[in-house]
Amino acid sequence: MMPSRPPATPRRRYAALTSFVCAASLLAGLTPQAAADVGDEKRKADRRVAQLQQSIDGVSADLATAYTALQTTTAQLAVAESRLAAARATARAADEHNAAVATQLSVAQANESRAQETLAKNTATQDQTQHDLDAFAAGLFQDGDGGQLAVALGATSADDFASRLVYADTVTEMTTKSLADLAAAKADGAATQAYLTSVRAEVAELKRQAEVALAAANAAKTEAQSAKDQLDSLAATQRNQTAALEARKAEETAQLAQAEADQAALQAMLVEQARRAREAAAAAAAAAAAAGKKSNTQTGTSSPPSSGGFLSYPASGPITSSFGLRYHPILLVWKLHTGTDFGIACGTPVRAAADGVVISAGWGGGNGNRLVIDHGIQRGVDLASTYNHLSSFVVHSGPVRRGQVIAYSGNTGYSTGCHLHFETLEDGRFVNPMTWL
Repeated sequence: MMPSRPPATPRRRYAALTSFVCAASLLAGLTPQAAADVGDEKRKADRRVAQLQQSIDGVSADLATAYTALQTTTAQLAVAESRLAAARATARAADEHNAAVATQLSVAQANESRAQETLAKNTATQDQTQHDLDAFAAGLFQDGDGGQLAVALGATSADDFASRLVYADTVTEMTTKSLADLAAAKADGAATQAYLTSVRAEVAELKRQAEVALAAANAAKTEAQSAKDQLDSLAATQRNQTAALEARKAEETAQLAQAEADQAALQAMLVEQARRAREAAAAAAAAAAAAGKKSNTQTGTSSPPSSGGFLSYPASGPITSSFGLRYHPILLVWKLHTGTDFGIACGTPVRAAADGVVISAGWGGGNGNRLVIDHGIQRGVDLASTYNHLSSFVVHSGPVRRGQVIAYSGNTGYSTGCHLHFETLEDGRFVNPMTWL
């Protein structure tokens, strides 16, 4: 809560990044396990950002923006890494499937080629056998009756008769064998043709599968390249955001030091105010004693609120942050949250918590527009209250009454949303407002 802008320029409201964009096409292209892993990473990232949003109150808006952007990118980076790993795994599986289909296609094509060669040889054998039989039959018809009996009767001697019978048997056997060979060749040719038809159908199907597998492999590689490009882009963004954050952290450290100086100045002013109040009370008591009257050492008193505390609530709204030490999530240091925050919309009336005198109304650095009321000596201490991050003032000085509208709430100074930061000080020392409310 430190100064960096003039009073006339309110700080813009910080809008935290709360979600990540994860394309539906990515998850559709992943295996179930890969999709589950990416989904888990996204849920973890969302939780980290939600936790961060709970811890950035009191951090300057620019630094909170830079830090949340870096954390968001870091979370997205984990999602992108999971996406890339899943896409590469899908690409490897697609390549392996494509290679397997290609191998099967090569085998089928080789079988097709061999079947074609076998069928061609078989057809040539059938043609030759048929030609020989045709030529043989033609010769018999040209020579007359070629039966075994006719050959034997044409013999001129017993030896010639025997020779003619052997010759006739040989011709018959050769003819019978040629006919059997022709029948077998035709049967084998029919079987080979059936096999060739089958293997050609297998080749056609494998070619279709190969085209599908190749398309799947190319799509997986495209997805992997897209995931890698996203990862590279996020990594570059992260580097730039880290550099910007480091620069903002240096500024924030200086601003924290300035805030401590502002608080010390306010405390010094109120310590002096307490000293003067005590001197005035002592003088009044001495004068009363001299006059024989009873002195009331409390100044600026009024009827306490019905809650029983001396101070009334300065606004109607829920308490969103309490007094106490708070861990700075970016600078990694503990710092005191010096008041109680009321979650109210900008422009909500802010009322004086008790009777008193406005001793300061103006720019309070990181506290934005701030108004300070001195309530005099209460319970033995000089009590003051401050009202911070205001959008505008109703009063700037002079006495005020309990419940009087003194200003309107806002979002000025180091504030990440509309609210009222309410503080109480005893003799210039910050104390928990709840001890007075």
